[in-house]
Amino acid sequence: MNAKPGTPLAPGDTLDVVSFEVEAGKIGEFARATQASDPVHTDPHTAIRAGFTAVAATPTHVVVAGHHRNQQEFVRALDMDIKRIVVGSVRWDYARPLVAGDQLTGTRCVLSDERKRGKRGGLMRLVTLETAWVDSAGQAAVTQREVLIERGA
Repeated sequence: MNAKPGTPLAPGDTLDVVSFEVEAGKIGEFARATQASDPVHTDPHTAIRAGFTAVAATPTHVVVAGHHRNQQEFVRALDMDIKRIVVGSVRWDYARPLVAGDQLTGTRCVLSDERKRGKRGGLMRLVTLETAWVDSAGQAAVTQREVLIERGA
């Protein structure tokens, strides 16, 4: 992937591909953890009456994909110092709601890899990533965009 340490990643570089099933139990756990009170996230009958095919995932549910990813390999591929990384932003754009039983595959690619002078000195690195999540039919489900900032040494 990133053959030379310190070499910026190129836009379009694929960092990883991960697949997972959206599970009803995990939706319930996530709903409790995020204090989501809408019963469409926990009660199948309410979800079906609301027009879903099963319990609906909370809006940020795809972050559970992190449990299915090899985070050490990810940080190695980025050639970043994990102790200096902060998340600058995360955004999700949904093509449709996620529901229990969905099989998702996400391809995470680099959109940009920039270096900028920090206000307190030092060179910061900003890496913008995009994960395109598709369902088992290959249809777009959600796009996740995140900016990782490696603070200057």
